[in-house]
This record gives sequence, C-alpha cells and structure tokens, in this order.
Amino acid sequence: MKTKTQASESPLRKTSPFRYGFGMFGTSIPVNMFKSYAAALYLTKLNLITSDQMARIVFIYTFVDAIDNPIYGLLSDRTNTKWGKRRPWLVIGTPLLILSFIMFFNMPQGIQSNETQAYIYILLMYILTGTLDSLINANYGALFPTLFKTDVERAKTNGIRQICQLVAMVISIVLTPLVAKAIGYGLTAIIYGAIALVVILYMTFGCHENIEEEKRELENAEKPNLFKAIIALATNSKFWIFGFASAFYSAAFSLISQAVPFYVKYTLKLNESMTTVMLAAVFAFALIGIVVFSAISKKVEIIKIWRLGFIVMAVGFIPLYFAKNLPVAIVIASIMGVGVAGCLITMDCIGAKIIDNDYERHGVKREGMLTSLIGVMNRLNGLYVALGYKIMYNVFGFKNDLEPGTQPDVASKYLLCVLPFVAMLIASIFSMLLHFNKKEESEAVSVSADE
Repeated sequence: MKTKTQASESPLRKTSPFRYGFGMFGTSIPVNMFKSYAAALYLTKLNLITSDQMARIVFIYTFVDAIDNPIYGLLSDRTNTKWGKRRPWLVIGTPLLILSFIMFFNMPQGIQSNETQAYIYILLMYILTGTLDSLINANYGALFPTLFKTDVERAKTNGIRQICQLVAMVISIVLTPLVAKAIGYGLTAIIYGAIALVVILYMTFGCHENIEEEKRELENAEKPNLFKAIIALATNSKFWIFGFASAFYSAAFSLISQAVPFYVKYTLKLNESMTTVMLAAVFAFALIGIVVFSAISKKVEIIKIWRLGFIVMAVGFIPLYFAKNLPVAIVIASIMGVGVAGCLITMDCIGAKIIDNDYERHGVKREGMLTSLIGVMNRLNGLYVALGYKIMYNVFGFKNDLEPGTQPDVASKYLLCVLPFVAMLIASIFSMLLHFNKKEESEAVSVSADE
C-alpha cells in the first residue's frame, strides 16, 4: 500500500493533446454563432435594432470585456483547490455561458413588441454572453502553456486545436444560415449550446493540472499581482507588437464572418443560402492550409508563416472588392482561407513564447492573467467592428433590412473588404516588427529534428 508521500510523488497523469484540443470545438461553436449572426438576426431578420444601435452595443461591450479579461485571469491564477486552478471555473462557467447564449437567440415574444425593451435585452444579453465567453477562454487558454511544456507537444496540440476550431466554425458560421432557415435561430442555439456544454465539460474533466506543483509555487513564490503583470507587459515590446497585430487580425476576421451575409445579399444579390457556399470555401481551404502549414512549420520558423498568413489575407481583400459574381468571390475567398490557416496555426504558439519569456524574466506563474491580457488586445477588435456598423449607418444610411439606404451594396463591400483590408495591412506591418532571438526563432527547426 502506498504511503501519502509516495502517492504524492507518483507520476502526474498526462493530458491527452486530443482531449484538450477537442475542447476548442466546444468553446468555438457558441461564440462564433453569437458574434457572426447577432447582427444578421436583429438587423435583417427581426429588424429590432438599427446598425447604429448595433455599433453602440459592440462599443459598450468592448470596454466591459477589456476590464473583465484581466480580472478573470487574476482570479484564475489565485485559485487553489484540489481540482486545480482552471477546472472549477470551467465547470461553473460553462453552463452559465450556454444559458446566456441560448437566451440571446431566444428573446421572449413580449419584449419583441417594445423597441426600447428589445434594445436593452440585446445589450444586456450580448454583454453577459460575451463576458462568460471571456471567463471560459481565459481558463481554457491558460491551460495550454501549463499542460504542454515542449515545442513538440505545443505544435501537436495546437494543430489539433485549430482543426477542431475550424470544424466548429464550419458548423457555427458556414452551416448556420441553412440550419437556422430550417429550424430558426432559437432552436439552432439550443442545439449548438448542448453540444458545446458536453464537449467543454468532457475536455475539462480530462485535463490534469499539476496541483502539487502549483500549490508549492503559490506557497513559495510571489503571488500573481494584476498591476505588476500589467507593468511587466507594458515594458515588454514583444507583447505590444504581438497584441496590436493580433487585435487588427481579430478585427478583420470578425468583420469577415459578420459581413459576408450582407455582402451576399446586397452586393452579389443572392439568396442567404449562398452565404454558406462562400464561407465553406474559406474554411475548406483553411483546413487544407492548416495541414500544409503544420508540415512546413517543422522546417520553417513559425513567425514567417504568421507573417505570410497576414499578407495573403490583406492582399485578398483587393480583388474581392471588385468581384461581380459568386464564382469569382469563391476563388478569391479560397485563397484567403489559406492565409487564415497561416494565422491560426501560429498565433497561440507565439503567444505561448511571450508567456514563457515573462516567466523567465520575472519568475511568477501568471498564465491566466497573461492569457487574459493578450485576450484584451484581441477583444479591442470590437471597437473596429463598431466603427464598421457606424459607417454603415452614418455614411451609407443603412439602418436595417427595412431601411437599407440607397447604396447597401457599397456599404456591404466597405464592411467586408475595405475595413478588413486596412486592419490586415496594419497587422502585417506590426508582424514585421516582431523578432525573437536566434534560439527562439530556431525552435520550429528543432521540433522537426526531435521528431
């Protein structure tokens, strides 16, 4: 019979890269439907708000999200239970996220008849769903650098994560117009929510944090401090460069998923079902791109793939603006999908390097806070998205489907092509400014050698 000491020294159960990576499927389904079709539902289907009100909702939410992310990270880093730091938050937060997500797409009938009440309901449920998504992702993201220490493990796990994320995007972004047309947005949200709940909890109970090691670190090391973490990152040029590049990429990607329904309807003048066809091309080629880039990353520095992804996406918006029909738009979107793959396969690995670098410099374990603070930069994309809706309203007079203004086709092209192009151009410039030392940049090559 093992003694207590022997038991505590028994080998830590390894977390399966597949089980952890599969969690990305669950976390991605609700948030992608939520972000992509909130405007489509309430602006073009139910016509309960205007594009100006949508801009206001996104603007307010962005500031709330900028505050809640580091707080969630701090609370997570300071948690010390026999179940670990992150698992309690995931177990508690996941059902709450799914409930608010379902409620967002199932507005009570009585509220729909009152414009003011409808606007307040959408605003509050948008903020609640968004902040709970931040809670889940702060803890899920913080597990990545702690559960997987080597570049080999991280590359493998992140590849699984991104494939799962893309599959989730295909369901929640590409197929949603068809599913919602058949059964409605409300029932679609219930089905997606149930799937997400099962997947996230399955992932959570399969993650094995090193509780004894974390307990010793909390006892012997300096406790994570939010202000010290902010100061440390404020003096870290890599964080700012990576943060701004990620923020503008996120802004462009958010606008793509939200603007394609408008582009298909008003520019290409096609049925909403064609939204599925166009988005399917993007994600199909992104999936192929992930497989290709995963193989290439064994011999090419990750940062070069990251930069290439940005450039391909940026250039693609130019011909997309002038596309006159669906086949041409699909060809262009497919090439851009390869660029999306380059970004997806590298983004988290670069973020993990920055977290590792912070620990080496300061000796404080604060993955949750750092993941959240990096997330704050990404979430600032909401300001850019809000600007897009504001331009639709003030410049082009687009209120909603009942009052689309005189140039809804041009308005939709600005939302899908012009603003994302500017964002990706800025992201590409920032990516050129990020440099790691020779040892860090050669890690991708060493991964290949180790394998």
